[in-house]
Amino acid sequence: MRIAIVFNHPYEGSYCNAILTAVTNGLQKANHEIDLIHLDNDGFNPVMTKADLKAFVQRKPIDPKVIEYKERLDKAEHLIFIFPIWWELMPAMTKGFIDKVIFPGVAYDYTPSGNRMIPLLKNLKGVTLITTMNTPSIMYRLLFGNAIKKAILTGTFWKMAYKNRKWINLNMVKMVSEKKRKKWLTDIEDKFAKLT
Repeated sequence: MRIAIVFNHPYEGSYCNAILTAVTNGLQKANHEIDLIHLDNDGFNPVMTKADLKAFVQRKPIDPKVIEYKERLDKAEHLIFIFPIWWELMPAMTKGFIDKVIFPGVAYDYTPSGNRMIPLLKNLKGVTLITTMNTPSIMYRLLFGNAIKKAILTGTFWKMAYKNRKWINLNMVKMVSEKKRKKWLTDIEDKFAKLT
């Protein structure tokens, strides 16, 4: 299976980078083909400009990176996002990727009546989010309403009718023991070694 990973963390020593390694190792064990979209290393510009908005209306992206990412996403059978949760939301580059790449004419279109979205990434069978945060999960759920899940899995991919949506959220990352952090990585590697 061809897997596209959208990764966003600027620090190479981050736990998100360790997660990326674990996911990659697991996918390689299962002989999946991996296409890494590393937003930080690519210097992706997350800002939606006036020209980008005009392109949004015309359903034809103009940013060269967006056009490149579209071609890569067209081939993906599973999409994995890996990023930290900062101030209860995704970093700017991940938000910009959603704004500029999950775009009409790229990832979805509308029915003739205009009241429903149709998925355009025809090969895509599933979407997985893997996030890290320092907020306790119960607090994130009760106080902040699982904002990431609502914004990306429900407000974006469910709305566009993509199926098989999952979220792996590792919480209180800075506070847990090194043993637990290592176990999380082992569990993630094992999980993606079994991805079908």
